[in-house]
Amino acid sequence: MEWVASPPDGHRPRPRRRPAQPYAGPPSYPAVPRWGFPTLTWRWPLALPTGSQADPVQRVASLGATAVSTLWITAVLAGLSALAEGWRYVLLLRSRGEALPQARLAVSDALVTTTGVLTWLLGVLCGVTVVLWALRARAVARDRTGTRDERPDWQVVAGVLVPGLNLAVPGSVLAELEHTGLVGEGAREPADRPRPTRLVIAWWIAWAATLLLGWLTFAWSFRGGVQALADGVLLHFWNNVAVVVAAVLTVRVVKYLTAVLTPPDPTTLRRMRVLDASVGSTSERAPRPEGSRR
Repeated sequence: MEWVASPPDGHRPRPRRRPAQPYAGPPSYPAVPRWGFPTLTWRWPLALPTGSQADPVQRVASLGATAVSTLWITAVLAGLSALAEGWRYVLLLRSRGEALPQARLAVSDALVTTTGVLTWLLGVLCGVTVVLWALRARAVARDRTGTRDERPDWQVVAGVLVPGLNLAVPGSVLAELEHTGLVGEGAREPADRPRPTRLVIAWWIAWAATLLLGWLTFAWSFRGGVQALADGVLLHFWNNVAVVVAAVLTVRVVKYLTAVLTPPDPTTLRRMRVLDASVGSTSERAPRPEGSRR
């Protein structure tokens, strides 16, 4: 048997209650305390680069992420705009043989107008972010290779904005940026002529096709007649489809060139496994001393 001794209820020690003290106000210090955290919200390091403390490579990665997010939103809006234009064309075909309800036409017009305006606004924002990313990426590529660009930054911006030049300048800038980044990695020689990859060439073609379709659609809007209006709806549809393709290819190009210019993130790398271990040479075991213990 096991005996367990426990004090009776009446003899247990009761906690002493401290007498309540009146509130004397907040604590006061003779000087400003030097302890505590700074008056800043918590954030990732270099999330808000300012001044000379910012890492140029981190800026390229941050602008690239912003451009990718904006491009995806633009691609979704352009796809919705293409669907709205396609629905409008279907309504035009049906209106040849029957009268359409006014509410359906009002909804179609509202969708076309809303998605079109939002696509234009997001397209301008995409252009600003991608151009800023390209300028930052060119600076990082120059620093890595110790070279100097023949085309200054103002010519890059002018080549994107001026009609006619924007058919050739953006593609050549990305081809030069890709070449400089691969030179920094040692994959190409500095004296070689820039040879754009298939991804850059595909983006160049999609960019030029989008611009040509946009100019054709804008010029077609000045024509009159019912058939011209129907053809304009088709042109708007294919122009929005081209915008979707160009936005998706731009996302791939931005991710590809950002990966070339920035070091890889260790958290995104796959774990490496040892598949085979072969011994190149075997060394003979030294003889055991006679007086050693076994």
